[in-house]
Amino acid sequence: MARLKRLFTIKTRFEAFLVIYALALGGCERGIHYLGQYPGIGGKLLFLACTGSVFMAGGMILDNLAMKRALR
Repeated sequence: MARLKRLFTIKTRFEAFLVIYALALGGCERGIHYLGQYPGIGGKLLFLACTGSVFMAGGMILDNLAMKRALR
């Protein structure tokens, strides 16, 4: 079980940036669908929420990685 857990652990900043990039692609894709479903200001606000959540998650991932490095 420990070997399986190591596969899903982010160890380096490069891995963190890859995960953030994947989150950004998914967030933009979902936002584009929202723009098609809800034309106008509603779709734009939902698109902004999708991309904003990626910024918050990315910041948390990088902060968590820095905190783990500082505790070592």
